[in-house]
Amino acid sequence: MSLSLAAQVSDRRPLCAGPDPKPRPPKFALPAGAADCHAHICGPADSYRYAESRIYTPPDALVDDYTAMLRTMGIERAVIVNPSVYGADNTVTLKALETPGFELRGVAVIDGDTVADDALRRMDRAGVRGVRVNLVDVADPSGGLPLDAVTRLARRVAPLGWHVEFLIHVDSMPGFDAVFADFPTDIVLGHLGYMRPDRGPSEPGFRALLRLMKKGRCWVKLTGPYRITAGDKPYAGVTPTARALVEAAPDRLVWGSDWPHVMVTKPMPNDGDLCDLLLDWIPDEAVRKQVLVDNPARLYGF
Repeated sequence: MSLSLAAQVSDRRPLCAGPDPKPRPPKFALPAGAADCHAHICGPADSYRYAESRIYTPPDALVDDYTAMLRTMGIERAVIVNPSVYGADNTVTLKALETPGFELRGVAVIDGDTVADDALRRMDRAGVRGVRVNLVDVADPSGGLPLDAVTRLARRVAPLGWHVEFLIHVDSMPGFDAVFADFPTDIVLGHLGYMRPDRGPSEPGFRALLRLMKKGRCWVKLTGPYRITAGDKPYAGVTPTARALVEAAPDRLVWGSDWPHVMVTKPMPNDGDLCDLLLDWIPDEAVRKQVLVDNPARLYGF
């Protein structure tokens, strides 16, 4: 059933601002094979209905607009992550993975207790390489970590070589490394561990995250700096956290644009400006190539 965007917007789930329609190239040339490892496709709303449980309503953020941004940035590979506004309906994400001209991978949202094995295999053939568990940007985030259910989910996808991606506040979990020490798959954390605004590398949960990364069990996405600091560009409050991650485990990091930057209440960043933050976070060119090219190739099978 189709439903127009206007009909789906409500006071409780307001319409987000759209991305900057005029992305500019970064100040440095991205290496060949660079990957944007975190982006969402949303819409068109008159064709794909959003979940009633969502907490925001995105504007149409279509695959043609996204790939135009990638071309401007000089990015050849990308990972489309199913956004929370669709719940466990991966239709839009799977359709986006069919887009020609780019190497594309996906991260799906599934119900691990009900999805059939053949459905998982179809998603694998389509390019899905992980499943997402969102414990933060949901209508009721008070439930905590459903570890038993998530572990069952991980066991379902482990034979495919997939990982489990979490959106979770790592600063709320001082025993993070112990909780996931024996997890069935690698795990991936979005938004530099998604610590609450202006909390830094001294947080016990963050130190635990670094320990798990050094053991080769965890990856972190350098994404969404505007989500973890009270300040505006260049998001200086994030710099110590980013540099600590790079120093501790550069082989376990990937970068992503977080396009189309949903739920951003600050001035909308230009995607070129976001990419340029890597010059400050990762001044070494060889390490930047590792984060932009080599690590994504390992994690997503590019």
